Amino acid sequence: MRDKNYAIKGIVVHTPEFETIEYHDNSYVVCIDGECAGIFSELPEQYKDLKVYDYTDKFIIPGMCDMHLHAPQYGFRGIGMLIDDKSSWETWFERYSFPEENRYKDLEYANLAYQRFTDDIVKTTTTTRASIYATIHRPATELLMRKLADAGFAGYVGKLNMDRNSHYGYQETTQESLEETERWINETSEGYGYIKPILTPRYTPTCTDECMEGLGKLAVKYNVPVQSHLSEGLDEIEWVKSMKPEIECYGDAYDMYGLLGTTVPSLMAHVVYPVEKEYEMLKTRNVTVAHCPSSNMGSCGVARVLDMVGDGIKVGLGTDVAGGPNLSLMRAMTDAVYASKMRWAFTERKDDPYYPRRILTVANVFYLATMGGGQFFGKVGCFLPGYEFDAVVLDDTKLKDFVDRPLRDRMQRILWWHTPETIEAKFIKGTMVYDRDRQ
Repeated sequence: MRDKNYAIKGIVVHTPEFETIEYHDNSYVVCIDGECAGIFSELPEQYKDLKVYDYTDKFIIPGMCDMHLHAPQYGFRGIGMLIDDKSSWETWFERYSFPEENRYKDLEYANLAYQRFTDDIVKTTTTTRASIYATIHRPATELLMRKLADAGFAGYVGKLNMDRNSHYGYQETTQESLEETERWINETSEGYGYIKPILTPRYTPTCTDECMEGLGKLAVKYNVPVQSHLSEGLDEIEWVKSMKPEIECYGDAYDMYGLLGTTVPSLMAHVVYPVEKEYEMLKTRNVTVAHCPSSNMGSCGVARVLDMVGDGIKVGLGTDVAGGPNLSLMRAMTDAVYASKMRWAFTERKDDPYYPRRILTVANVFYLATMGGGQFFGKVGCFLPGYEFDAVVLDDTKLKDFVDRPLRDRMQRILWWHTPETIEAKFIKGTMVYDRDRQ
């Protein structure tokens, strides 16, 4: 479907604010030229002639935004969740991540693997936007961008930069890294549909100062945003300190090169252990935090999400595949709820049985997955007028029991119990990119 003027009828659900989830039963959400015109209980007169896609008694939600995932790691998702060696951080990279990512220098392998990834992320229950890491290989990165663009997907893809501390030959020289990155920006900035480039230094330990400085200049020259990792684990933070003893905090390693939201928007994954200075920078800079509860709970801890949102820091959700086990942002949402319960129980409440309960709600995590991450892409993540029209239709017929449940309970059951069959249709920027009945 290429016509971007139509209405969709069903149970419209969105979270225009962090604490608010709205349910509009038997209502219409209208798309005009790829943008949302609003939610209506009855179609206004000016829209009476629009085609209506009738999804009565099915849920219509905004598309969700996966703010952090590694496409070349998709092949070993679900593997390496438990490492039996003492040095789990290094072992995971050496055993799984670096060898797998290095395979993408072979374009035949990249073609097979990225096609599967593209097919699956388009069909996955909720995701319509993403910020994606590729590898150091420019041709394979461009291949991934073409595949996603051809599928109608939207978001950012980053050619990885890594000129030190790698293994198995999976490393660039500094000159090669910067030259290939600039060539890639020039080749992809206009010609890949809704898929745009994002500068992607893996993180400080794998990028020299010369590389980071060069990326900072490219960010300004081409006005390209940046994504990387920040303060994920305590061992990582200590490693950064040992390599750059002159800095006060991990964030300085990006900030000194203009890569922490001062010159271009920045997307930082994890931020589990920010120190005070780092936290203040996140409050005042154009930085979005990608909260990745699935991977963080299994490796390093739980981020201060409620504090961050309360202090005005922009936060979205990420699956962190393959640090997280799958592409489902609904799984990331429910994991975010569990992670907040863990943080409250073991960090805030401690031994006080009467300590006030402070956890993420369904409305909160719904907001993070839609509006929270959507801010990084522009006006994305809800059905307010003027927002880009990303929508997913969810069918809970096969999830129902024999009780007439309220809408909020049915929606919550979808979050915890969805299957691939739950998705009925998916729209990105007003274009239908998936229709279950036509697959």
